[in-house]
Amino acid sequence: MNAIVEAHPRRNVALLALAQALLLTVVVGCVALSGLAGQVLAPDVSLATLPIAALVVGPFLVSWFASLLMARHGRRFAFLLGAGLCASGGVVSALGAAWQNYWVFCLGHLLLGGFQGFGSYHRFAAMEATTEERRERAMSWVIGGGVVAAFTGPALAHASRNLGPVDFMGAYLVMGALSIVYALTVSQVRLPKPAAVASGARQGRPLGEILRSGGAGKAVVTAASAYAVMTLAMTATPLAMVNCGLGPADARSVIQWHVLGMFIPSFFTGRLIQRFHAERVALAGVVLLSLHIAIAVSGQALWQFGSALVLLGMGWNFAFLGGTALLGQAHRPEEKAKVQACNELVVNGVSALASLSSGVLLHALGWQQLNLVLLGPLVLAALMLTPAVYRLRVPAES
Repeated sequence: MNAIVEAHPRRNVALLALAQALLLTVVVGCVALSGLAGQVLAPDVSLATLPIAALVVGPFLVSWFASLLMARHGRRFAFLLGAGLCASGGVVSALGAAWQNYWVFCLGHLLLGGFQGFGSYHRFAAMEATTEERRERAMSWVIGGGVVAAFTGPALAHASRNLGPVDFMGAYLVMGALSIVYALTVSQVRLPKPAAVASGARQGRPLGEILRSGGAGKAVVTAASAYAVMTLAMTATPLAMVNCGLGPADARSVIQWHVLGMFIPSFFTGRLIQRFHAERVALAGVVLLSLHIAIAVSGQALWQFGSALVLLGMGWNFAFLGGTALLGQAHRPEEKAKVQACNELVVNGVSALASLSSGVLLHALGWQQLNLVLLGPLVLAALMLTPAVYRLRVPAES
């Protein structure tokens, strides 16, 4: 590993955790604003949630390109490009609000979603930016930066909403301005040079072969299943709560507890992976996600929504970070870019599909039936993880 990285592992991880907190502050702040702004700007009320959809589709559109760009020019260069998307997305969204132009406003959110697509590689950078024995903990601590965003995102959005001459304009300019702090942060991270540039390494095995052999396919399915279940249930929850008579304030409180459930476990998930192996932690995440379904279908009281959503967040954390750790073990250095690109493309793709379809499925099936549908991806992930967990027991019992 690069000597500079070895000299500053904790500094690298701290900077990437701060970058993650800034990224998610922008994303969470935009989510808090975009639905309200959409109701004001949309030509039809049925289009009011389109900016949120653009935020979700943006990462899917850039994820493959971002990984290949990192392989050629390095992660820091790509993160700085992501900062440019954040700045331009904030300005374009602010102009859309100022001009009362809904489609310009949506374009700004698509650019902000692209920023999130570049930033989704923070956890992989953390695994490279520290020593070998601290890889899982580094990844976990960087994801934990989301705890900060759970509070700063909504607070900043609310505080800056009326700063400009037009409602929402000032808030998006503030979100775009955070790109400056983000760029200064990632520019200080000391990362190794891209493997292909440093060693002239070839491209390695075909992607299909990598996914079929080893744990890469298992890792992708696990992470994608966790994201699909979490996104679909989380997106549908506020509407389901309002539909059964609970108030918007109740829905906001439940979602905030859910976000804390997603990120607080990150402060110890890495240690759990090191001690118990990634497969076991990922399977534990699948079990927690299944417990979410059990509570969600049992009734629609406030405590049931709240406890189910906390379990949903914790299950996502274990399954997603366990899947990420598995992916890091399943490829050669020269195969890293295309394997990570495939993982992010699939994860962001299922997340976008889940977000866009949640309202339709909730209307067609209802809250309980929608949650039962979530058993499908969880069964698939469990079928792929269970044999690997069983094989981990064999040496200990022999």
